[in-house]
Amino acid sequence: MNDEQIPLDKLIKVYRKIRDRINVLTQEYETEVEGLKELQDDIAKEMKDILLSLGQKSANTKFGTIILGTKTRYTTNDWDSFKKFVLEHEVVELLEQRIAQLNMTQWLKENPTLIPPGLDQATEYTVTVRKPR
Repeated sequence: MNDEQIPLDKLIKVYRKIRDRINVLTQEYETEVEGLKELQDDIAKEMKDILLSLGQKSANTKFGTIILGTKTRYTTNDWDSFKKFVLEHEVVELLEQRIAQLNMTQWLKENPTLIPPGLDQATEYTVTVRKPR
């Protein structure tokens, strides 16, 4: 059994080649998928227009069924007023449950003894490989 370690420069070279190939494949994949999704969206719009022109909410064919539905999304153009409203009416359930990572990091740096109840923390090592300058 060989106990010699592979030199770091060779590991980095291979690592970067793999990363570069992954990037090329990912770009090719994303480009093709984007084109297919655009085509699919165009077809969905056409089917929607047909259903609307017929005054129908659905249609059955030998290839499948199409159903016309609605989807509503809510946004705000004034976060300060929206946050004030949420706090004033105590309706935090209008917000999604996730922690703003950078804000929490900053909070803990500035308030090391004020840890929110139920807060979990997981720290792991990461490796970053950069090309030479």
